[in-house]
Amino acid sequence: MTGYEAARANMIERQLQPNKVTDERVIDAFADVRREAFVPERLRPIAYADDDLPLGGGRYLMAPMVAARLLQAAEIRRNDNALVVGAGVCYEAALLATLCRGVVALESDPALARQGRAALVEHRMANVNVVEDAPAAGSRVRPAYDIIFFAGAVAEIPSEISAQLTEGGRLVAVVKADPGPGRATIVTRTGGIPAARVMFDAATPLLPGFAKKPAFVF
Repeated sequence: MTGYEAARANMIERQLQPNKVTDERVIDAFADVRREAFVPERLRPIAYADDDLPLGGGRYLMAPMVAARLLQAAEIRRNDNALVVGAGVCYEAALLATLCRGVVALESDPALARQGRAALVEHRMANVNVVEDAPAAGSRVRPAYDIIFFAGAVAEIPSEISAQLTEGGRLVAVVKADPGPGRATIVTRTGGIPAARVMFDAATPLLPGFAKKPAFVF
């Protein structure tokens, strides 16, 4: 077992499983996807740390435990199509790619998108489409998505993006409207109406462009 393989196994045994991650498909995805391949070389020694990893420019790779619990809550099916908003280096997109039919990874930073594409090629994942575009309005590559995953915290979930859920679709995000921990939230669309439920607290950093909008002062 290599150092990275041991670190990956340790992540599963000490970060995921003790924190209520029990879905075997999700656990297998974390075992199969090589996290070290998705981060800059300088971060590879700490690729499996139980923390958000700074990628530069105010961007972070989400802590493994938070990503795992969000993916588990989404109850991803094999025939689902997924959208990752603010995909960064596409690690979460790769995890989703092992669980569902296809993934659109929406990322505005060309350098992060390049890093993600290279790692996806290394993993031979052909079912991820990395789209370089501003993420605030979501993606129109498909008319709607069964799964929407935010790869960072948001002050609020944009209605333009939640509207892109299919009937029965699930959106997962860490919502951080105020100082302090964010709240991991799942939104489900039933009868055309989205309903949100808070699941757990998470200290995930905000995605640039998704901070709280300043209120007008009269």
